[in-house]
Formats: sequence, structure tokens, C-alpha cells
Amino acid sequence: MRNTAKLSTFLAAAILAAPAFSVHPAMAAPNGQQALTEMNDPQIQESLTKSFSKKRYEGVQASVENGVVTLTGSVPNFAAKEDADKVAHRAKKVIAVRDEIEVAGPQIPDQELQQKLLKKIEYDRVGYGTTAFNAISVSVENGVVTLGGHAYGPVDKDSAVSVASNTPGVRDVIDDIQVDPVSPMDDEIRVRVARAVYGYPSLNKYAIDPAKTIRISVQNGRVTLFGQVDTEADKDTAFIRANGVPGVFKVTNELQVANQQERR
Repeated sequence: MRNTAKLSTFLAAAILAAPAFSVHPAMAAPNGQQALTEMNDPQIQESLTKSFSKKRYEGVQASVENGVVTLTGSVPNFAAKEDADKVAHRAKKVIAVRDEIEVAGPQIPDQELQQKLLKKIEYDRVGYGTTAFNAISVSVENGVVTLGGHAYGPVDKDSAVSVASNTPGVRDVIDDIQVDPVSPMDDEIRVRVARAVYGYPSLNKYAIDPAKTIRISVQNGRVTLFGQVDTEADKDTAFIRANGVPGVFKVTNELQVANQQERR
């Protein structure tokens, strides 16, 4: 209690001794901040009108009130909506952005859209050497795409998100992709597991088509196998081969057997 009394006395003396400072008249008023933002509205509007004059944003309208930008209109794909939102946020003196832009384009059934995206993402990044190490999942509900699973690196993740965002029929994209940790040890394990799995005679076929590759995800020495194989024997063989690689702490086998549910 004595310490509290001393602190209160010290604070009171400090406040009395503090130098006076002036406040801008606009800020002194109860609605001072609003007055300042209203003064900025014409500048913001002029900047946005210029930015959205490009053909890419010809369906976008922007209005400004008290520093808050409201975007309306329509664009051909979700990527254009995201870009318009970024343009508005980058404008000087903008306080907030309401993005009410609608994504136009065809209405595609969720299952059809999912299959289309899966194929695109499976073949994405082919030629960069990371295809087998990306295990990205796709789900669609009412045109909203959720991307999950694992990506070898941030570039692979961003590429998958870009594929989804630029695909007609996609209304929104939720990015839940996890990027595997950067680790020289994990990279060595990836290569060893790939050689052990794809180098086995009965599993060679999974290295031919990028869309049918056994996916190998590694996090701190822990390996997870994703993808689809033809038989239960192939699934078991892949697990045994991966589990025998030096440096691997644990192998989780998430491989699915084709048409397994139908056979049940």
C-alpha cells in the first residue's frame, strides 16, 4: 500500500509538471477524426479511379466515405477480386476496405470443379523437381475452394493458390496449405525415400504420370505418404521401402487404394 501511495503522488506531480501542447482544432472536436478523413476522401477517390481504370478492373466500382473504401461490381475470377482488394488497401490514407465485389463466370458443380482443380494442381510445378513432394488437397463447397495438405515450399503453395484463384467458377479460396519445414536433412530424406520407392520394380509405374505419383511429405524426419495406388500390395510395399530409409524417424501411410470403397 505504501508503494502504491508513493506511485500515485509521483504520477500526480509528473502530470502537473508536464509541458502544455496544442491540439489541431479538427482533432479537438468530438468528430475531429471524421473531419480529417472526410478531407482525404476526394484524394483517395481520385487515386482509386485512376487505379481501377485498367481493363482488368473494368467491372469494379469504388466509393469512399470517411476514409473507408467500398468495392462493388463484378470480376471474371477470384484472382481479380483479390487484386482489386489489394489495390484499395495500398491507396494512401485509406482506413479500411469493404470488399463487396462479386465473382462472375460460369456456375460449375462442386464435384466437377474439384476434379478440374485437382488435375491442374497435380500437374502444376512439373519440371521443377518438387512434384512428388507436394501433397495438396482440394475441397469445394458452393464454389468456395479450400486448399489443404502439404507443400514442399512457399513457391509451390503460392502456385497452387494462384491456380485455384484464376480458375473460372471459383468464388473464394481458403488457403490451409502447410509448408514443410526448410531442412537439409529432410531434403536428403526426400531424395532417399523417392529413390527407395520409385526405384522398386513394382512401384516404377508411379513415377511416370505426375498425377499418379506417390506423394512424399517430410517434416523433421517424419515421412507421410499420400496419393493413390492400384493395390493394397503397392501400398504396403511403399510403406516398407520408405520405412527402411536411413534417417527416417517414422512413416505414416496415407496412401489410398483405387476403387477400394467400391469393392467394399
